[in-house]
Amino acid sequence: MNRLKLTLLVIPAVFLQFGCTNDSTSDLIDNSTGEVTYNNTVKSVIENNCIVCHTLPPQNGAPMSLNTYEDVKNAVLNRGLINRISLAQGTPGMMPNGGMRLPQATIDKITQWAQNGMPE
Repeated sequence: MNRLKLTLLVIPAVFLQFGCTNDSTSDLIDNSTGEVTYNNTVKSVIENNCIVCHTLPPQNGAPMSLNTYEDVKNAVLNRGLINRISLAQGTPGMMPNGGMRLPQATIDKITQWAQNGMPE
């Protein structure tokens, strides 16, 4: 019986140690080389993660729409959009509200877009 218990402990440990390895970071890092613009990058992030609430008219208590380039630009400049998406999971005010935090690579792209003057 002790041998069975030991086996039941060792097998999961082996899977944990070796089962989740990755020799490549290519699937963990966004290696796209295209210019980060609203239309190339930011628009799809907003459409896939924000428009559910930040539509026109806004839903679920959202204070503003993010339907257009001008809406998103205004939210970055005046409404703290980058700060809100950068908050840790579960922090009050984190966006998307009630959802999972955006991947850091996505947040970095939006930050890069803002730093580059928010090209359309």
